[in-house]
Amino acid sequence: MIRLLVSSALSLVFALSASADGVPSPEAAEGTFPEKPFSPYANRTIPERPLWGDTHLHTGLSLDAGAFGNTLLPDEAWRFAKGEQVISSTGQPVRLARPLDWMVLTDHTDLMGFAPDLQAGKPGVLSDPKGLEWYEGYKAGGDAAGRAAFDIIGNFSQGTLPEILLNSYSPGADAFAFTWEHIVMAAERHNEPGRFTAFIGFEWTSVPKGFNLHRNVMLRDGPIRALKFVPPVTQPPFGDTDPKSLYAWLERYQEETGGRAIAFAHNGNLSNGWMFPTEDTYHGGKVDEDYVLNRAKWEPHYEVTQIKGDGEAHPFLSPDDEFADYENWDVGNLDITELKTDQMLAGEYAREALKRGLMLEEKFGVNPYKFGMGGATDSHTSLATAEEDNYFGKSVSAEPSETRVLHPFVSSDLGAFEGHTLVASGYTAVWATDNTRSAIFDAFKRRETYATTGPRIWLRFFGGWDFDENDLQTRAVADVGYVKGVPMGSDLRKREGDGAPNFLIAALRDPIGANLDRVQVVKGWLDADGTLQEKVYDVAWSDGREPDGDGKIPEVGNTVDIESASWTNSIGASEFVTVWNDPDFDPSERAFYYVRVLEIPTPRWVVYDKLRFGIELPPEAQLTHQERAYSSPIWYTPDSE
Repeated sequence: MIRLLVSSALSLVFALSASADGVPSPEAAEGTFPEKPFSPYANRTIPERPLWGDTHLHTGLSLDAGAFGNTLLPDEAWRFAKGEQVISSTGQPVRLARPLDWMVLTDHTDLMGFAPDLQAGKPGVLSDPKGLEWYEGYKAGGDAAGRAAFDIIGNFSQGTLPEILLNSYSPGADAFAFTWEHIVMAAERHNEPGRFTAFIGFEWTSVPKGFNLHRNVMLRDGPIRALKFVPPVTQPPFGDTDPKSLYAWLERYQEETGGRAIAFAHNGNLSNGWMFPTEDTYHGGKVDEDYVLNRAKWEPHYEVTQIKGDGEAHPFLSPDDEFADYENWDVGNLDITELKTDQMLAGEYAREALKRGLMLEEKFGVNPYKFGMGGATDSHTSLATAEEDNYFGKSVSAEPSETRVLHPFVSSDLGAFEGHTLVASGYTAVWATDNTRSAIFDAFKRRETYATTGPRIWLRFFGGWDFDENDLQTRAVADVGYVKGVPMGSDLRKREGDGAPNFLIAALRDPIGANLDRVQVVKGWLDADGTLQEKVYDVAWSDGREPDGDGKIPEVGNTVDIESASWTNSIGASEFVTVWNDPDFDPSERAFYYVRVLEIPTPRWVVYDKLRFGIELPPEAQLTHQERAYSSPIWYTPDSE
């Protein structure tokens, strides 16, 4: 049964226990309290609110960000994330609508320190002919700077960087160590436990043949441990592009420092199908027991949505899912050397990866793709913006201007990433008990996270065996959820009896955002024939719509006014709370479940550009969309019976 709660959940009513005249009782003043306090919120140890952050952001210290003209360094990035106004690299004042609660700053480790020296025209850069060529292009600006930046990236991805530059900006070089110390100490300066959490991190930048196999790394630790190790790189002879080399570094880091670290895969839609392999071989090695054990150990999280496209599902892979065609990028890699095939796409999208994980678990006894969901900007501007009306682009070349909608991010003879296809996405919400490094890191480890494409939608998702309609009568659904079930990111408890699993779901719209269209449960499973299956269930929806003859819920409508870049919340619902039972459960089949929440249609960032700059948009530009949230999955394993 679905229950649409009429009363607003945007504020909570708190009561103070007092004597009849309003004065606290002497017992309360003396600190003697009843065994069970009257306040249902007293002595709680569960996560009480989502903490919002970005797991993937670059400053001018990153090779590509600096080459494109980003002059903002970590201090500006941290100040911006905490809610301060800064001046962007193109001289524009910018501030977030609402501060973030935490962030991981993930500058690229390869050629760490090179970009600022390139911008400054340091002698060590200019002494090499290529370095001089890139510097002259950078100083010329415009298209020349863009060509120089992509030439740097191309030489990096093909392993043809000049030896003198590689040696000067790799582990063992002073510039590399100095830059790492700069990154570490900036995070420490801005870390304010309880108010804002600044994580020390980096991006491991594996791009064999131009295929994006990047991972972002987050440390639980402060500078005492972080500075004992410099981060790994991928360029030979200093590193390797095989993910197993990163896992080995993580193992050494923990063993030798006593610290903690995790990695999460970069959004996979430019990996040419290599991000989630299942065959015996993949780039650099074999998908064997060692691979699945290490990936399961070190990668509990996946970046499902970001500026370079959304990676939850694709219509080629999920033709029955009417909402799978959302901000997809359909080319092979950053060099655009190949167009996509179904097989490539299957190795890139989260839903297919989750299904492949079930198959690998059947084979090896371990699921390497048992990950939590998250979103990130992957912005290279130092600005963690995922708001449609406050979008500052992927790189400095895509910061607000009259031409950015038409200016390709990258192009070749086979295709292009046109400017209007970039996405104002996304953020990760973490259900952590405190706003500290330890509490947030631990929430990532247990996968109690979810992704949004930008809006701050509240989402609770619990799985169990005996949720019922009575559980919808409370505003504190988490109290019921943790007692009777498990939260998102978990495995279902041992099955008792012969019933099917059921799920307690609560979704609340962003307080300053759009109403909600519907809540869906996405199920994937491995059937008795060894075939991977999926199904999307509508479990709650607004406005009293009735399913059609095919069981589909009609569209919610569209209130967007393109000319004024606005919409109204006259359709949709502010919240949903429901219990859903799996009607197709087979206790012999491995399965996972996750929740997708859709907003009503709202304007994309290009519409705000049209309004503010008075420009005409290309006819192929998408003007509206339905922003969304993705929960981390809950898994069912037959062996748990």
